Amino acid sequence: MIYLANSFCHLLFLMAAGHAIADRPLQEGSIRADKYAPRDQGNYRWLFGLACHGLIHGGFVALITGLWWLGAAETIAHAWIDNLTLTKRIGLMADQGLHAGCKIAWAAIAISLI
Repeated sequence: MIYLANSFCHLLFLMAAGHAIADRPLQEGSIRADKYAPRDQGNYRWLFGLACHGLIHGGFVALITGLWWLGAAETIAHAWIDNLTLTKRIGLMADQGLHAGCKIAWAAIAISLI
């Protein structure tokens, strides 16, 4: 039981660190500019920015858990949550809470497969 709890905390810590890296230094420049691009008809830069940003997060989850499909789930979930924030459907605290909830779920799923 202690082994599983330690493994869960290990995964959660690494995913939180990956989240911090992906949300700050790896989101600067063109990805951030694309994510915040106007959503005019025919302008899909925002979608490209969200997809790239989500894929970076998904890559961290896949590398940390060793499960590509959890990375794919994180890619979709992260982009969807960020879209909710960008369209002002949720605030920053809800955004970060949902991201944390996803990381908890991914760690729990990965541990359940041990």
